[in-house]
Amino acid sequence: MIESVRPGTSGPEPTRAVQHVMGTVVSYDLRGGGDHAGAVAAARRWFEEVDARFSTYREDSEVRRFSRGEVAEPSPDLRAVIAACQALARATGGLFDATPADGWFDPSACVKGWSVDRAALLLAEHGVTDFSLNAGGDVLTRGRPGPGARWRVGIQHPFERGALATLVEGTDLAVATSGTYERGAHLRDPRTGLAATGPASVTVCATDLATADAWSTAAFALGDDAAAWLAAQPGLEALVITLDGRTVRTAGFPTGSPVPIRALPAAPPLPGVR
Repeated sequence: MIESVRPGTSGPEPTRAVQHVMGTVVSYDLRGGGDHAGAVAAARRWFEEVDARFSTYREDSEVRRFSRGEVAEPSPDLRAVIAACQALARATGGLFDATPADGWFDPSACVKGWSVDRAALLLAEHGVTDFSLNAGGDVLTRGRPGPGARWRVGIQHPFERGALATLVEGTDLAVATSGTYERGAHLRDPRTGLAATGPASVTVCATDLATADAWSTAAFALGDDAAAWLAAQPGLEALVITLDGRTVRTAGFPTGSPVPIRALPAAPPLPGVR
């Protein structure tokens, strides 16, 4: 859920669009000036290209052919993603791993955020500087939704369908959440090769969505230790909701209007976080 804190009272009409691609839904909300139609058209084409190249469900995609050893020379985009995944694996001490136990290269936890970051550059090339992009609940915002306004991003409640756990507020935001409440136990602990067991959800805010997406995925494998681990990483802010309903957030997590989790106990802060 994305909305503005104080909608602007003047300026061009917003442009809103929805695209079903990459196995999810991408929502566009463009404000202010620029070529809105051209920007959305360029971003749509880009996401379709990403889907064709990186889908792990299409046998003819480049990433599947790469895993089968059929790609002699990877495309520049695939090389960029491979390098990003290798860097993330080193930075997270192996908690981010794009090579599951079955041996197939699966950069999905990096590609979605990376592709949204690239789409944001396309919007900027068309003169659009105030917008939000929501890809399956992971959100990138730039600029403002209106004069003096800030974007406000709702974080899904992990236990109550249709409810929010909290709201994140700001201007340039990259917000990604990992959890099992939508797709079940689909996240893997690379240390064991088994499904990660918790916590209920991990939300990470960073300067770009590729970073936020990958680190939220990596931290999920740590369970209740995720918040303390993320608090030690420079440039990241996080909110962790544990399986027993406790919430722990880092000191700089950009909460706008907190939405308390009903009927669940509050948590004391972990060392280094509040």
